[in-house]
Amino acid sequence: MSPKKPRVVYWNNMPAPYIVDRFNALVDRGNFYFEAWFNERRQADRSWNVDESAWRFQYRYLPAVRIGRHRILFPLTIFRRNRPDVLVGHYSKPAFFMGWIIAHLRGIKTIFRTVMTFDRWVHRSRWKEILKRYAFAKVDGVETPGPDARDFALRYGADPRGIFYATHAIDVTHFQKSCELARSGRELIHKEFGLTGVTFIYVGRLWWGKGVYFLLDAFCQLQRRLEEEISLLLVGDGEDERSLKERSEKENIRNVIFAGFHQKLELPRYYAAADVFVFPTLGDPYGLVVDEAMACSLPVISTSAAGEIRDRIEDGVNGYIVPPEDSKAFSERMEILARDAELRKKMGATSAKKIAGHTPERWAEDFEKAVFTILGKGKDVL
Repeated sequence: MSPKKPRVVYWNNMPAPYIVDRFNALVDRGNFYFEAWFNERRQADRSWNVDESAWRFQYRYLPAVRIGRHRILFPLTIFRRNRPDVLVGHYSKPAFFMGWIIAHLRGIKTIFRTVMTFDRWVHRSRWKEILKRYAFAKVDGVETPGPDARDFALRYGADPRGIFYATHAIDVTHFQKSCELARSGRELIHKEFGLTGVTFIYVGRLWWGKGVYFLLDAFCQLQRRLEEEISLLLVGDGEDERSLKERSEKENIRNVIFAGFHQKLELPRYYAAADVFVFPTLGDPYGLVVDEAMACSLPVISTSAAGEIRDRIEDGVNGYIVPPEDSKAFSERMEILARDAELRKKMGATSAKKIAGHTPERWAEDFEKAVFTILGKGKDVL
């Protein structure tokens, strides 16, 4: 008689494309009765397509009511049926915390999905810190993508025996193969967008917290030092898009191209048009666009304010890491790569090798080990 499959629920705020890829890979393995819960289809500041027809896993959107400007979730009604063996979720919002309390009191095993957070992005009130310390001391397990998040969990009192690594993942095959194909049309893309010379690319929200204003400053500084033309390709949208455009025009920063938001299937075309990926963030918990760029064989210049960045970028080997808000240091690293095509090629090849194993299938395998260990059916504790 085969052992009973555990019932696992993974509760996330919304179905981001990378989450869908991971959950599809997990159910393909067939070792859980798996269901995903989401607070909403898409948050207001995101532009991803949401296509449930491509999902191979069971899911539900949690019921909610609106009271004035607030949307209140009620996880209590969910726990009255289809009781899971393991609940995986966040802890950062009232609904998540309430759900964790209910599960904990009912004897359901719980795991917190934990990433590094930075003060520039997160307001840390005293009562929130107290609640986090209480919860991390009680939770059965913590799923983290690497040592930065592990240290973060330990800081709040998590049991080190219950901390598990689950490699953050992207659709590596899609980005590698699609970028290779797209490079044959690189000249057409440059002509379409008016890109000239070495092209630096940023992909993400156009929002102050991503450090894009500092990136503009760095690019402007570099433009003044170089005789050759260079380009900056900004792929994304956000609340600061208009302000960034106005600043570019006011300060006469040439060759700044605002390409708008593009879905996952379209992104390789833009990565393939670029020579260097730039990530000026002031506080990303991780930054999966770095992994996408690496899969597309690009060197990366990133600030240090990104979780697990030193696991991915080896300074001077496949890119550079600089302090956040330091436009001068960022510009200097941009100049090194702008002047050396052979170094760009070498670093880009190293990026592709370093990220090759960051696949949804790898995440699913890591995640399974964590769940079975929490349930007392494995020994793979990190």
